[in-house]
Amino acid sequence: MTTAQAIRFVSALVVFTGLIACSQPLTLEQRIISTIREMEAKIENGESRAFMEHIAEDFSGQQEVLTRDQVRAMVILQLHRHKRLQAQLFPIRVAESGEEFATAHFRALVTGGAGWIPESGQVYDFETRWQLVDDEWLLHSARWAPVALEQAL
Repeated sequence: MTTAQAIRFVSALVVFTGLIACSQPLTLEQRIISTIREMEAKIENGESRAFMEHIAEDFSGQQEVLTRDQVRAMVILQLHRHKRLQAQLFPIRVAESGEEFATAHFRALVTGGAGWIPESGQVYDFETRWQLVDDEWLLHSARWAPVALEQAL
């Protein structure tokens, strides 16, 4: 085998391996993280309806204090208050709990303002519970709490 043939063989092998890797279904963890990232993008783009599509109809927040409709109102209020909302998510830890449920824990720095420079911000701890509905992971419940700056660093 010549050097050129060896290079072509290795190149073809790399492409083939990449195609196989791309065709593998996403794991539960990857699917939930992908959904969280999609929600992050929707809120940053001001797409409240698209954001809410990921929230279950029977959602409860802050230990059953908030309903889905109240979360929608809160999202709309924040989007009107701040022309630009941003979130920086820290590592997301996902754990399966049964066939149809999973939890995800993470921290997020949420900032808002009228322009590119944030006028306010806060780090939050999020504990979320997800439910598989019609092959789609929906946010079933969530709790969040502010984190003191010295704990966030």
